[in-house]
Amino acid sequence: MRWVPQLTILVTFVVLVYAGFGLPEFGDVEAPANTHVSDHYIEHAYHDDHTPNIVTVMIADYRSYDTLGETVVVFTAGLACLLLLMRGTRREDEA
Repeated sequence: MRWVPQLTILVTFVVLVYAGFGLPEFGDVEAPANTHVSDHYIEHAYHDDHTPNIVTVMIADYRSYDTLGETVVVFTAGLACLLLLMRGTRREDEA
């Protein structure tokens, strides 16, 4: 059974490499993200939020759940690090 983790890693590696071949070339102007999504964001950013700064609209409106998720992940990681670092310390009255 020692080969199961190695087989899992190998299968995951092969799937990721295979999926990587389906990605568009770096900087390809005909990639779907450059032909559909970005045009929609640029054209509708002001009308959707009435904010002249398109970066603010991207982060605060279109990607708000993603930004909230990233904030939760960073907070959880920081809390876990704090708890791990405090685990080895003792109070003077307990010793």
